[in-house]
Amino acid sequence: VQLQASGGGLVQAGGFLRLACTASGRTFTTSAMTWFRQAPGKEREFVAAIRWGGGATYYAESAKERFTISRDKAKNTLYLEMNSLKPEDTATYYCASSRTVILSEIRNDRSYAAWGQGTLVTVSS
Repeated sequence: VQLQASGGGLVQAGGFLRLACTASGRTFTTSAMTWFRQAPGKEREFVAAIRWGGGATYYAESAKERFTISRDKAKNTLYLEMNSLKPEDTATYYCASSRTVILSEIRNDRSYAAWGQGTLVTVSS
């Protein structure tokens, strides 16, 4: 599976961005897709995940109430809608895909073999 992320940019605090991640290749084997982010000087962290088939969603505490993960199976595209953005949301956002991730490991970046190239989100105060 190949992943292509897009939608990042510069936004003011309180603003909105919608990230997209388009998958190509053997997408019919996808079990879950996830957004991670990495801020400068920090470790990569889990943001949100979605089961590709059933649509169950999982969020980091920092993303609850503000972010929404979704997918369009017909378009093989993953989305992340981000509302009420804060300067601490500034990071490079990566989408990732797994064929076999189990629920207990869905927040672990080691569970994902396919990664997009990242899209930079900058939130100004």
